[in-house]
Amino acid sequence: MKTLAVLVLCAVVSVCLSVKGPAPSPDRPNNEVFVKRDLASALMRQKRAPARARAAPALTLTQLESLREVCELNLACEHMAETAGIVRAYKAHYGPLPF
Repeated sequence: MKTLAVLVLCAVVSVCLSVKGPAPSPDRPNNEVFVKRDLASALMRQKRAPARARAAPALTLTQLESLREVCELNLACEHMAETAGIVRAYKAHYGPLPF
């Protein structure tokens, strides 16, 4: 019985020590990354630019349906609406949104 208790105690200690994880290596103590300021600002500009380009006004379902009806009359616009979206297709074929 004592052997079983010692064995269970050793197993618990082993599990506790293995959960802690490996020690960091001496050549890379943490995961910090340093980038020059101009490169970092260029990367952030690239990351933010598409978000500004995608910002479209929030349209109601009625307005979207109105755009779709106009676009149905033009086969190229209808195809583009199916692939790129109705707002982008309308803007490409008819200019800015009327509302």
